[in-house]
Amino acid sequence: MQRTYLLQQTESVRREIIAHPLYPQLQQLEQLQIFTQYHVFAVWDFMSLLKSLQRQLTCVTHPWVPVGHADTRYLINEIVTGEESDIDAAGNRISHFELYLKAMQEMGAATSTIRELLVLLQQGIPVKEVINRLELPEAIRSFCGFTFDIIEKAPVHVQAAVFTFGREDLIPDMFHELVIRLSAQYPEQLNTFRYYLERHIEVDGDHHSALALQMVEELCGDDTEKWMQATDACITALSLRRDLWTAVLEATEPIAVS
Repeated sequence: MQRTYLLQQTESVRREIIAHPLYPQLQQLEQLQIFTQYHVFAVWDFMSLLKSLQRQLTCVTHPWVPVGHADTRYLINEIVTGEESDIDAAGNRISHFELYLKAMQEMGAATSTIRELLVLLQQGIPVKEVINRLELPEAIRSFCGFTFDIIEKAPVHVQAAVFTFGREDLIPDMFHELVIRLSAQYPEQLNTFRYYLERHIEVDGDHHSALALQMVEELCGDDTEKWMQATDACITALSLRRDLWTAVLEATEPIAVS
């Protein structure tokens, strides 16, 4: 019943994301470049949410002791392995984030801001200070700020729910078809981006979805309050994803008109 409640309450905003007018607008290479310059921050902060779950739901200290449910440990560790050390088209080990950066470079998208973020973080500057210091669109700042609020303040059942329901890619088939068409026009610029999308679809199949759902159900149990907390956080996460897409839409509209 609780899972049904969460899905019912998030259905409206999920539909808004899937049917967002951004997707059909991405008809030119320059528009796709702008899309990636926004979306790369979601690719990056997803890893921090995943690592937070790994820290809480598996044992990452010594001496080692078994922690939590074995299926949950398997899910988190398997996703971490895939995200941190997948393969590129040539079979070389690479993280999905680094693969995304490679795709951006190949298509001519600007990577200076996301690279500056990484440099500042490696210098030990707190993440929220870095986000505020960089010249970022407000939609990116809000999206990433919420993610790290969840990591720093929310209980693990809320983090798991946002990971499972609030950070779904929700990218419709139409977007994949657009990328296939554009990659035929610009094969040298979009081969890696197309590979990234196809690889993401391949490794994030029904298997992971079922395990992630099981993880949330185990953490929330029959506690109605936990399910309500999870639902509220997922609605916010999805709303911020919708707002991020709207910001990209507004940034790419002048190109569509010209």
